Amino acid sequence: MSVHNRRRALALGLALALATPHAFAQSNASGTIFGQVPAQAGTTVRIANVDTGLSRDITADSSGRYRAASLPVGRYTVTLVQGGANVATRDNVNVTIGSGSEVSFGGGEGTAGAKTLEGVQVVANALPAIDVSTTDSRTVLTSEQLQKIPVARDVTSTALLAPGVVSGDSRYGNVISFGGSAASENAYYINGFPVTNPLTSIGLTQLPYDAIDQQQVLTGGYGAEFGRSTGGVINIITKRGGNTWKAGVAAYWSPEALEASPRNIYVPHNGTPIDGTLNRYQNDNKDNTFEYGAYISGPLVEDRLFVYATAEMTRAHDVNVQAIGAAGGYRESEFRTPRWLAKIDWNITDNHILELTGFSDKTNEQRDAYAFDYTTLTHSDVRASRTNLKNDPTVGPAGQNGADTRIAKYTGYITDNLTVTALIGKQTSQHVNLISGSDPTCPSIGDNRPVPPDQIIKSSCQAGSGPVSDAFTRDSTLARRLDVEWRLGSHDLRAGIDNQVLRSDTGAEIPGGYAWVYSHSDDPNSPVLPALGVNGAPGGNGDYVVKNYSTTLANVTVKQQAQYVEDRWQIGDRYLLSIGLRNEQFSNYNSDGIAYVKQRHQLAPRLGATWDVYGDSTFKVYANAGRYHIALPNNVAVRGASGSLITQEYFAYTGFDPVTGVPTGLTPLGPGPVSANNEFGEAPDPHIVAKKGISSHYQDEYILGFDKQLSQEWNFGAKATYRNLRSAIDDFCDPRPFANWAVRNGYDPSNTDNFICALFNPGQGGEFYYDVDGNGTLEDIKLSAKDLGYQKLKRKYLALDTYLEHPFDGRWYGRIDYTLSHSFGNDEGQLLSDLGQADVSQVQSWDFPELMIGSNGPLPNDRRHQIKAFGYFQATPEWLFGANLFVASGRPKNCLGIDPDRNDIASGYGSSFFYCNLAHANPPEYEFTPRGSQGRLPWTWRLDLSSTWRPAFADHKLGFRADVFNVFNHQVIQNMNERFNTGSTTSYAPAYGQAVSYSQPRSFRFSMMYDFSL
Repeated sequence: MSVHNRRRALALGLALALATPHAFAQSNASGTIFGQVPAQAGTTVRIANVDTGLSRDITADSSGRYRAASLPVGRYTVTLVQGGANVATRDNVNVTIGSGSEVSFGGGEGTAGAKTLEGVQVVANALPAIDVSTTDSRTVLTSEQLQKIPVARDVTSTALLAPGVVSGDSRYGNVISFGGSAASENAYYINGFPVTNPLTSIGLTQLPYDAIDQQQVLTGGYGAEFGRSTGGVINIITKRGGNTWKAGVAAYWSPEALEASPRNIYVPHNGTPIDGTLNRYQNDNKDNTFEYGAYISGPLVEDRLFVYATAEMTRAHDVNVQAIGAAGGYRESEFRTPRWLAKIDWNITDNHILELTGFSDKTNEQRDAYAFDYTTLTHSDVRASRTNLKNDPTVGPAGQNGADTRIAKYTGYITDNLTVTALIGKQTSQHVNLISGSDPTCPSIGDNRPVPPDQIIKSSCQAGSGPVSDAFTRDSTLARRLDVEWRLGSHDLRAGIDNQVLRSDTGAEIPGGYAWVYSHSDDPNSPVLPALGVNGAPGGNGDYVVKNYSTTLANVTVKQQAQYVEDRWQIGDRYLLSIGLRNEQFSNYNSDGIAYVKQRHQLAPRLGATWDVYGDSTFKVYANAGRYHIALPNNVAVRGASGSLITQEYFAYTGFDPVTGVPTGLTPLGPGPVSANNEFGEAPDPHIVAKKGISSHYQDEYILGFDKQLSQEWNFGAKATYRNLRSAIDDFCDPRPFANWAVRNGYDPSNTDNFICALFNPGQGGEFYYDVDGNGTLEDIKLSAKDLGYQKLKRKYLALDTYLEHPFDGRWYGRIDYTLSHSFGNDEGQLLSDLGQADVSQVQSWDFPELMIGSNGPLPNDRRHQIKAFGYFQATPEWLFGANLFVASGRPKNCLGIDPDRNDIASGYGSSFFYCNLAHANPPEYEFTPRGSQGRLPWTWRLDLSSTWRPAFADHKLGFRADVFNVFNHQVIQNMNERFNTGSTTSYAPAYGQAVSYSQPRSFRFSMMYDFSL
């Protein structure tokens, strides 16, 4: 039978067979095979994994329906068995993560004729092309596809292929934003284990890129089994071993010699005397990267015990020239990133599976700093400092939490209709930041005198006086999960628990515990700090020394618990209804182990529906609605809820030790240690840290869409999305509501000046505890939204996504997406990309109401138009070509100036208000410049190309590949400096409008791969 006739027979067979298919899919870390068979007594369906031999016999029900859930992803053979005989077989049925693969027998040519039909797969590269078993919005990329598309070798770059996903602010590193949400609002999983950064929620633990088997990108509408995300979810399944021993090696080289020069940053042309001058020389900021790796996989015991192991090493040399005036302006870094992954799969029996996964992601950086001369554009040969960092979250992609991870997962097929999965895993990471020569046994020395009459000899054991990460800071995640799935007639019932404990031992301190900083006062008879009682420096020359303690170390924890239930109900032959409810509990603990935030019964209903319009999986209409919550990350407790020691003690001195630089002959100049914010190392009362009964950060989402098979060669679809942020958490620092309450209730309001900040739900009222009159007793203070004086929270996202796809037909694959979207409101979410502020849920936006005036408008992650196209073409058995196109409109521009009311309580925030003196009037004339009123940055577009040659003389096992990224070297500004004034002064900031970063220049990557069977 010809391919065309086989496809006709297949379509006819499916149309007749799909009387009442059980089209259920599982989204966590596995997939499903389901279908319809002739309704005869004793009919079973045997499902066997091609690579591992795992086999299950499923008995069809009285209507001829069958379903096999929680199958490991991979290739399967599906066989119809009647009367003990194999009567029909489908080969090469692919199961992808979270998807349902429909395989039916019957109708048309009968079961005997079914032997000649091709395998049915509900995936993008097979027929039928529309997966009617899912209600969410997803993109699944397989390892085969990732090898054919020119894309950077990291998880976040791959996720950018999905519609509605854009790059986040470059100041956070290589991060992404889903559907207008902040880059910290995503969730990341590897083999079902959460690998989101436990400290800030920005970024994830990476893994060897070639270990990825499938990467699922969920952009909305996901079921109750997923939570802790108001952005998107990235769900990764790694490769596993099979019954054939395989091995391979690969090497990847990105030479700096072929990298185009990055654009220099100049002072913008804004009508100032220094217009157009060079601010940051970047032409030499290039990387030379070499990566090599190997893998091996195979059976330890055939059909039962398998191993897959891979390791890769990345070595990179990086040059980074800092802006004019920066200390150590020329920096050379050597990165060494070893990563490995090992996985053991044990098919204890065909009904019981155990998976053990371990992987490691470490980054080590040695950074040398030199002075840089902007006149000659050369650097000194004398090294100023050397810094060693290990697993630091700021190394590589922002938030990369270099870690060791161990996971154990059990899957039990208790009966044909009952499946149980259980997972437990632990991830730990230690972060080290050491300045070369540092010794924790002696103090740091600093000298801030303008012209020291006697040069202080700095301690030989310390290189500076600033705080750095403590050598014992670490993060850890402990996750436990249990899922139960029970098929009951036309219902697929699921329930589970999902618990996590995230701990961070974090913060920074001065090497040696404290620092001596030599300083100078022009008038020795004037008090240095009169408000704190620090007297003038005696002796006639105005010199004095300060003993600084700066320790923000904290051991903080977040406990996240969740329970969910879900019913996926097949109604008739064409309708699927998914009804779910997730209940989450979040508890945040300070360094004393006391909870300062507890959120119970965070109910998240989920509702989804699909309509298989023609009953043949060629036209699907779907809709879903849901609520999604996220917890506060650990970073919130470090300063806001835990005890920091930040004090200064002032002395006059008569001399110093010539070896260590420690001052001698000390005379106190004040009452002892002083602290501007009363940070003496004691944690604040947990009752005053946050609003009583504070709500979590949550969002509602609604999606309506369709997928249509236009022909056997083309699929088309569209969906509309609406997201509404209903509640957020941030801190406010305005004492006026407490002072007003005190006056209204007969209290002395003077102590309210000592109020620092407290967490609240922006735009809402609440109940707070505070010692208003300073007598040591907390008052119960109820404040309405009007009392607090803030505007209502607003973040909304509207989008229309459309796509056209050509499934792989053995020759070529292609897909193009267009997204028309609008992200608008007065709050980005947990971050503040306007300023690149990464204090998650503690940004300055809501500190005072004045800061929010004019904040409503297009938000930083608003990219009104996006076009994404990628694909590959198998020109010959030896030659493969790939392409990837990205086009997006620019980011909104703002102008942030000083507060027009210089006497306002919030004026100390400097250039942070939506008012600017655009006309450069003198005296200043402030114009109201609301969010997004200054236009947009230029459009971004990039074309990437690749070619791969697998010569026939090596049986196509040897491959040579070349990738070129940003072929036309289109470098445009990604974000800009939005501050119009310098500090808190009326002075114009020449850097206003200056580029913070440009898109990456053209670069090349050359690869060589060899795969073989042992």
